[in-house]
Amino acid sequence: MKLSPQWIRDFVELRVDDRQLAEDLTAAGIAVEGISGQGANLVYEMEIGTNRPDAMNHYGVAREASAIYDVPLKPIEPKLPKVEGDANFAIEIEDIDGCPRFTARVIRNVSIKPSPARVVQRLALLDQRPINNAVDATNYTLWEMGKPTHVFDLDLLEGGKIVVRRARDGEKLKTLDGVERKLTAEDLVVADGVKPVGLAGTMGGYDTMITEKTRNILVESAWWDPVTVRKMARRHGLHTDASHRFERGADFESTVLSCDRVSELILQSGGGQLVGGPIDVVARHIDQAPVALRMSEVHRILGEGVDANQVVRILKRLGFDLVPEPGEEFEFTVRIPSWRLDVEREIDLIEEIARLHGYDKFANTLPAYSGAVVELPEAAKDSKLRSSLLALGYNEAVSLTFISHQDAEQFSAVPVIELENPLSEEASVMRTSLVPGMLNMLAYNLNRGNDDVRLFEAGSVFQADGPNALELKRVCLGATGSAVEPGVHQPPRTLSVFDLKGDVEALLHSFQCKSVSYDAQTVDYYHPGRSARAVMDGEMVAQFGQIHPDTAARWKVKQDVFIAELYVDRLYKHGLRKVWYEALPRYPAVERDFSFIFADSVVFEGIRKSVMGLGIAELRRFVPAEIFRGGSIPAGKYSLLLRATFQSQERTLREDEIARWSAQIIKTLEGVGGTLRAS
Repeated sequence: MKLSPQWIRDFVELRVDDRQLAEDLTAAGIAVEGISGQGANLVYEMEIGTNRPDAMNHYGVAREASAIYDVPLKPIEPKLPKVEGDANFAIEIEDIDGCPRFTARVIRNVSIKPSPARVVQRLALLDQRPINNAVDATNYTLWEMGKPTHVFDLDLLEGGKIVVRRARDGEKLKTLDGVERKLTAEDLVVADGVKPVGLAGTMGGYDTMITEKTRNILVESAWWDPVTVRKMARRHGLHTDASHRFERGADFESTVLSCDRVSELILQSGGGQLVGGPIDVVARHIDQAPVALRMSEVHRILGEGVDANQVVRILKRLGFDLVPEPGEEFEFTVRIPSWRLDVEREIDLIEEIARLHGYDKFANTLPAYSGAVVELPEAAKDSKLRSSLLALGYNEAVSLTFISHQDAEQFSAVPVIELENPLSEEASVMRTSLVPGMLNMLAYNLNRGNDDVRLFEAGSVFQADGPNALELKRVCLGATGSAVEPGVHQPPRTLSVFDLKGDVEALLHSFQCKSVSYDAQTVDYYHPGRSARAVMDGEMVAQFGQIHPDTAARWKVKQDVFIAELYVDRLYKHGLRKVWYEALPRYPAVERDFSFIFADSVVFEGIRKSVMGLGIAELRRFVPAEIFRGGSIPAGKYSLLLRATFQSQERTLREDEIARWSAQIIKTLEGVGGTLRAS
């Protein structure tokens, strides 16, 4: 919001310039985020916290400046003519919970015309459009002292009274924005003797607004329940300057003062006669409980640098009333001003003292702590997994914890946890899988021209477990685009499932286990033949592969997308692999190649298991070297060149040993359906 420093200076005499004032206000928590204009037209761009509606106006900020610089704050004292008699207008409050207080004044024989130049100029600085002198008086008062008010054309109010009540189902009200709104019994309205004439604390009615024909005015200033206003404004899709303040808690005691200030401005610009005194109906009082303040607690929190005199000075400048406790020199009972609904506890008062004393004046100290840092049980595993993923070229990303029913059903079969108040239908259940969020993030990048993407997310998935909720840790990898960065020495190559398999193998290699094997039993949102599961010591710990084209089509991705899921709760059952070193072998290694023909149904994982099952201690590596299909190889079969590496740490291997082991390997390969090719 915008505020004028010249307007602030109406209420407090300051010796600092506008830029220094902006810095000092910001240091005290009343943030000035920008300055524009010059001289009398200079304005502050303010960022006032939602808990400080008292500072969303010039007088409230002037009060802060008064406390910062320890100078007096000038009171707002409307000068009204002395009048006798009764205004002869009734105010009835039926809903005392929604409206504890309603104040009004009657002004007759007013001339409706443009506002004086000073009012117009000040409102224009705040981007407020001038309307007429009566309406501008309410806007001026709002920005001056922070109290929303309203003016009615008195002659258009029927029944000679105002009634504050709940609307009746089906009632209609055309508001000042020209929209006809259908009301329900949940709406709190200002009504005359016949009909609603305004949405309480939100917006007035069109049919009773001030026009050039208006001659008699009813000025209204009330206090509205914040929760009632907030729900009603949201229900009708309205957010006004009035609702913004009432939702956060207005000043209960300012209704008469603000009503008098609006009346003063109208009488100054439009003449007329004030009829009777203020009509002030108080249905119930809003009292804030006093708060005990102990200097011992101030010193415990803030240190010894703040003395009792400073505390009294700061709080009194802010409007707090301190009463010393009898017999206790350094204990006070603090009465809270009506405009500070955010102060409820002793610590709130200490915070006020700290920010006005100046955070920069406190020495830099660390809090006392007698304990020690306690590392979470799986912190080392989390760190190892995350650092490994970063080293592999993946960037960490975070997606929403909520997904749609459709995604939950497609990517898992577990019972879901429904949200009682979902943000949207697309985010109506707790996520049961990280895959939908990863696909969203990959699609977001691809749609913006970033074709080479590698992301990972570490998070939780959720499933219903009877009346309880089960939370499980997962890690999801997403990759698409180039496998390598092309250059003059390296041609481009797109990612394949084997690149992703290599990344998964690197991650699993960090954990201790007896065996890791791979099979093709993946779920149906993966591409068959281009996906696999990783099984560690008999339990599935990961699945990965290319996303099925039908699934990818839902996200409208234009290139192959690869996903890997790590079931962290299962993986973490295994400890981290211990780092150990051994000297380089002193004796040479010997390689032997075996060329076999296999049926397509025979996969390398089965071949490897059979060969490693021979228990040959000197067999250090057994890997596929070449694969070939077509030519002289029959359909449904493929040729595979397998390479075995033998090596001993104690001696040089003999040729007869290698021949014996090779014969065992050949026999085993034939046993799994292989046919040895002639050399």
